[in-house]
Amino acid sequence: MPKLSGNKGEWSELYAFIRLLYLGKLYAADENVKKLDDIFFPILKILRGDHSKKLIEYVIDSTTGDVDIIIEKEKVATISRDTLRQMSEELFTKILAGNNHAFEIDNAINMMELLNVTQISASSSDKTDITMQIHDINTGFNPICGFSIKSELGSAPTLLNASGATNFIYEVSGLTLEDIERINSINTTTKIIDRINAIYEKGSLNFVEISNENFSDNLMLIDSNMEKMIAELLLEYYKNSESQCKKLVEKIEEKNPLGYPSGKGFYEYKFKKFLCSVALGMMPAKSWNGKDEANGGYVIVKHDGDVVAYHIYNRNAFEEYLLNNTKFERGSSSRHNFGTLYVGENNKIYINLNLQIRFI
Repeated sequence: MPKLSGNKGEWSELYAFIRLLYLGKLYAADENVKKLDDIFFPILKILRGDHSKKLIEYVIDSTTGDVDIIIEKEKVATISRDTLRQMSEELFTKILAGNNHAFEIDNAINMMELLNVTQISASSSDKTDITMQIHDINTGFNPICGFSIKSELGSAPTLLNASGATNFIYEVSGLTLEDIERINSINTTTKIIDRINAIYEKGSLNFVEISNENFSDNLMLIDSNMEKMIAELLLEYYKNSESQCKKLVEKIEEKNPLGYPSGKGFYEYKFKKFLCSVALGMMPAKSWNGKDEANGGYVIVKHDGDVVAYHIYNRNAFEEYLLNNTKFERGSSSRHNFGTLYVGENNKIYINLNLQIRFI
């Protein structure tokens, strides 16, 4: 096997896989990512595919905790629970010692060969990073569930990546051509905020549409007013320095631009559904049918090495976690074509504002 390198987030996926094999249990977490010791799902097996598309099953013995590795229904090896514990502890220590870029880990290749693993992490285009068969104590069934893995060990990952598909288009009123030139020439370190505030000194902005039809349709599937709500949140974000999702939602709850009954928490409730949809399956540029790709939920690798999960059964805690731990962020304005005033074919003035959301 050639040398392998990865960042802390990527190595964390391999760590979570080995740690969960060792534990044999998937512990739930509350909205503050605290492990709930009395709420867990026994793991029956973890399933992976290798480079040749063969199905590999890691079956956990409920008595000993040892793991049988089965490839195409044939057992090829057994790994003791104690070996898995040692591997997970060594891997965790070396991930913590790594830098903020891609790095190699001594002995990782030996671990991977022992486990018949060929990749340290899933493709970035997949929402499902690990697939497990768990015992559902609520129903007695043994469903196979896909989970997305997020790590607290490295840089905070994005929840929703910026792209041309995440541009929201606003019509600008009250400006002259001279104003356009003057505002577009603003090139401060906070140029987008400064340009938006300069627009408001003389004019106004009104949301028109999302640049990508798939993203618009996906948001409509969540809620008929979702794109208007996010457009209001974006304006609030680009007008000032506040970026935390929870605080932005609180601001528009107060202003109530969509005219919902006051004091009912409409904006928070709906925005949580949006965050959860992004986390579990929805991608802006792809047509989405409303189904969760990561149908099990989220697995979190914590700072202290604990591995906990938000399963669909504690979805409320997961939604609260997402709201409390995410923020709006500005991507590259030149790459994603936003933040500059332009004149459309109808001689109206427009500006694009871009949506990106990152974990805090």
